Amino acid sequence: MTDTIKSNALEIKTVQRIAKLSSLAVEEDELQSYAKDLGSIIHWVEQLNEIDVSHVSPMVGTELAHLRMREDKVTDGNCKEEVLSNAPKRIADFYAVPKVVE
Repeated sequence: MTDTIKSNALEIKTVQRIAKLSSLAVEEDELQSYAKDLGSIIHWVEQLNEIDVSHVSPMVGTELAHLRMREDKVTDGNCKEEVLSNAPKRIADFYAVPKVVE
């Protein structure tokens, strides 16, 4: 297993570039480990491409799914007191929140 991971390791410069593009701070001593891990992931994805899925029908995706429609009517839920009971502090029928902008 170790030989497979080593053979699939990415170059250190590639890992540095990926880290820079991702805005991640990667220490020098971590680069080799990340190179091996990323190489293994890429190898695993390449193995998925070898699977024959021509006989598998596609799953329902967003382009095939239909939304269930319901009547569009405005309601307040008739539970104002229940909702306001969750407020740590309230003034009349409103939540009271601390001032955040001066």
